[in-house]
Amino acid sequence: MTAVGIDVSKGKSVVAARRPGGEVILPPTQVNHTAEELAHLVDRLRKIGGDIRIVMEHTGMYWRPIAHALKEAGFFVSVVNAILIHNFSNNSLRKVKTDKADALKIANYCLAFWTELRNFSDEDETRQMLKMQCRLYERTQKTSVELRNGLISLLDQTFPGINKVLPSPYCSKRGHYKWVDFVKTFWHKDCVKKHSLNAFSNSYQRWCKKEGYRFREAEAEKIYNAAQNAVATFPANESTELLIVQAVDCLNAVYESKAVLRAEMRRLASLLPEYEVVMTMQGAGDITGPKLMAEIGDVRRFTSKRALVAFAGVDAPPFQLRRTLFQIMSVILQHSSLDNAVYLFMDKKRAEGKHFYVYMVAGAAKFLRIYYARVKEYLAALEVGKSAA
Repeated sequence: MTAVGIDVSKGKSVVAARRPGGEVILPPTQVNHTAEELAHLVDRLRKIGGDIRIVMEHTGMYWRPIAHALKEAGFFVSVVNAILIHNFSNNSLRKVKTDKADALKIANYCLAFWTELRNFSDEDETRQMLKMQCRLYERTQKTSVELRNGLISLLDQTFPGINKVLPSPYCSKRGHYKWVDFVKTFWHKDCVKKHSLNAFSNSYQRWCKKEGYRFREAEAEKIYNAAQNAVATFPANESTELLIVQAVDCLNAVYESKAVLRAEMRRLASLLPEYEVVMTMQGAGDITGPKLMAEIGDVRRFTSKRALVAFAGVDAPPFQLRRTLFQIMSVILQHSSLDNAVYLFMDKKRAEGKHFYVYMVAGAAKFLRIYYARVKEYLAALEVGKSAA
């Protein structure tokens, strides 16, 4: 058997191959991530022959070009969490930090865990796509907050407080919010104030029907009264209208992108085997559930509950998994369900006088341990079912 270790970096990798007994078949060699050099690597590995398994670290997205090239060529490719490679035989070899030494170390890891390695599969690809969708959603969410605040700042000069009169929970199928769509048509307080209450109410009713929102007479009166009392500092002219309309269009474009991303996140998450069991856990909603699965990945790659908890505290980016866990803990606290072990644990810590951050972190750790146990048990049952079939 031949173990191939690949130390991946941006645009290039160092590849080494060895067999049991310390025999080096392929000394550490740099391979650029170009079609020509990847094809040449495939030819060299095929000439080695025999049972070949390839291991590389899960380093950002840098590993994807070489992993896909080797997978398409028919090789066994395993993409391993970098922390597992780091902790493997952590001796003087690792202290000599070179790409060549790392490639050989990864090859050694491949030999040591030969029978336990998992071949990169379509399921792994789904997990990667889900993670990328979730990361894009986070960036889009950040943009939407900035644009929303910018629009409110402009409205403070044309129709102050209208975003509070029409609260944000009104959301259409397109992902729009009612108050945002409203100010595209009624962009200045004078657009409402110039009418009588009855005339505006009729106009507002027609607008609601056209845009697909529910009409309420009391709501129309509330908007009308707000317009009567509002003080605008921008004039009601074409320049001001253009400013508001463009701000609305930009914000709605981002909201529509968020709606598409949310739907795709749910679709990809539903393709994963643990989807059903994860979505039954309190706090795992339409967004937080897929994000949780994306950031944790395949739970089978963790050797224990402690390994998963350590991953969340040490290896995971701070605004990804930990942020998702805090969102889930907040939902659990809001529900205050007495049959939820995580809530009872946090409530106990809170009653002991622990700081908010302390009991939230403790709750997140307990949630991860429960997550690990439930998902691992569920996936094991699925494997048994497949074997029996």
